[in-house]
Amino acid sequence: MHEDAGTDDDIVRLEIGPRSSQAVIFNGMVHLAGQVARGSENASVAQQTREILANVDRLLEASGSHRSRIISTTIFLSDFRRFDEMNDVWMAWVVPGRTPARAVVEAKLVTPGFGVEIFVQAALKPGAGRN
Repeated sequence: MHEDAGTDDDIVRLEIGPRSSQAVIFNGMVHLAGQVARGSENASVAQQTREILANVDRLLEASGSHRSRIISTTIFLSDFRRFDEMNDVWMAWVVPGRTPARAVVEAKLVTPGFGVEIFVQAALKPGAGRN
């Protein structure tokens, strides 16, 4: 379930890259790296958001969590005029009654063509992980 190249027994890293890990599990929580729609640069914000949330689901499952256990999210939009596009997809995805704390900000994203980036922190399912 977990890929860990580190020596810290209480920290688990998944999909370790040269710059960051896609998920880091510690102290009953999973912290996801900022998720973008790789390969879908210049797609609509709605399409990018759908792809990002599918990847969030995948990473949460691999970490031993679920979207219903998300504690907080930070969503970056390159153009706040696209808020409704992102939010419509978000509202169809999020679990009613289990909505996390959320911040949405406008920011210039590193890669041109990305319209949205989403950071997620979630609680692990009881008994998941090894910490």
